[in-house]
Amino acid sequence: MTTEPSPKINKILIANRGEIAVRVIRACRELGIETVAVYSEADRTALHVRYADEAVLIGPPAPRESYLKIETILDVARRTGADAIHPGYGFLSEREEFAQACQDEGIVFIGPPASAIATMGDKQAARATVMKVGVPVVPGSEPGMHDDDILAIASQIGFPIMVKAAAGGGGKGMRAVHKAEDLPNALASARREAESAFGDGSVYVEKMIEGARHIEFQVLADTHGNTIHLGERECSIQRRHQKLVEESPSPFMDDDLRQRMGEMAVRAAEAVGYVNAGTIECLVDKDKNFYFMEMNTRLQVEHPVTELVTGVDLVKEQIRIARGRRMGPAESFLHPKGWAIECRINAEDPYNNFMPSVGPITTLLTPSGPGVRVDSGVYRGFEISPYYDSMIAKLITWGDDRAEAMLRMRRALGEFIIMGVRHNIPFHINLLNSFSFIAGRIDTKFVEERFAMDVYESSPPAEELEAAAIAATLFAHRRAQLASQVVTRNERDTSNWKWVSRWERMSR
Repeated sequence: MTTEPSPKINKILIANRGEIAVRVIRACRELGIETVAVYSEADRTALHVRYADEAVLIGPPAPRESYLKIETILDVARRTGADAIHPGYGFLSEREEFAQACQDEGIVFIGPPASAIATMGDKQAARATVMKVGVPVVPGSEPGMHDDDILAIASQIGFPIMVKAAAGGGGKGMRAVHKAEDLPNALASARREAESAFGDGSVYVEKMIEGARHIEFQVLADTHGNTIHLGERECSIQRRHQKLVEESPSPFMDDDLRQRMGEMAVRAAEAVGYVNAGTIECLVDKDKNFYFMEMNTRLQVEHPVTELVTGVDLVKEQIRIARGRRMGPAESFLHPKGWAIECRINAEDPYNNFMPSVGPITTLLTPSGPGVRVDSGVYRGFEISPYYDSMIAKLITWGDDRAEAMLRMRRALGEFIIMGVRHNIPFHINLLNSFSFIAGRIDTKFVEERFAMDVYESSPPAEELEAAAIAATLFAHRRAQLASQVVTRNERDTSNWKWVSRWERMSR
């Protein structure tokens, strides 16, 4: 518990780019706080540069020469008089040396203490820490072990296993191994990828929980010893360990499991003296046994779904907590309302193995209307660069229940027009027409093993068919309530090219 005076925050530097930088700038503007954007040479015309009160060039396009240069960013903070730094997600957001450097410089780091980042950033230290407070973890090895020792432990816990990078996340340095003879090559390739991505080639192995769901809990903790959770997010729709669709709440959860996992998330955060916003990520098997996987010590890409069902602005809460604010009774008794779904709109081709697409966006028309939110850092004419991730936007819809949220998402996806680069909107449209997704019968392998573009699922198990039929009936009922006319999938009377031509004629 802190006894220090609350820090004053009048100007915040956002050490990031893209949609998250725009998101933070908007929150600051509503709080009356000035903002400083940093940008690389590739981002001279980026939206976050235009929106911020000040913007400073920090280097060439490559992240290691710009967004990952701690001293350069701190120098900008000094020169512009920034009181605080918001790291966003990715880049330096989970680097304990960055948080510590901010503290040493007398600049508020809008995130957890460096010690919490260090503990939770070391996968083995994180496992050991949460185990002490009774949090269940997946059986596995320690990082830094020799291949022979890892092979012996893998044989003891049984295949299949997962090889994971000790210092990272986001699917980097991860390999699924189903046979002992494949382990040496998997270890070598995982180490190479981890070294390239995180500068640390340490890896470890864990038992693979087959048929598992990826469910995470959002936590908030202030400097006065109060820690709460804001419910769960379902993140099982993934490809190569990268999330594609998230929703809150999870269709798999019941009240008992939610309570037990929520209590676990709070204990895990408190175990490292956590402060600010963070996420406890878990694997949950088909029998509703759950296992701690890792803690993301930052704001998540998918935070908007939690915001829509709770009404809490997580970025503002981060800033208020950094200012020393005590969370009051309102946050202690949150009652989520409705359902929210997020689709990540990426510049990648779902018909060509999700190959990234780069180049200028020639046409961009975003959806709107009740229950629809679009978080984006791009605009018409903006160029998708090969230097950074391929995200164009996050499309989020809210409804009174899951059926309404899905209907709104279907409608919004149909309104989303992007030209100039290939994108994954067709993937999302097909996913929302999958009876397994409608029924909530998904796991982390669903996209890779049981879903294909423009291929209908066939011969489902009887229990899945029954669940899908019930869900589809509710879905149809909701559709009849909400709309007098609904255009079915792909039932557009003109091509995108004709549609845009008409739009341009009307705009003259």
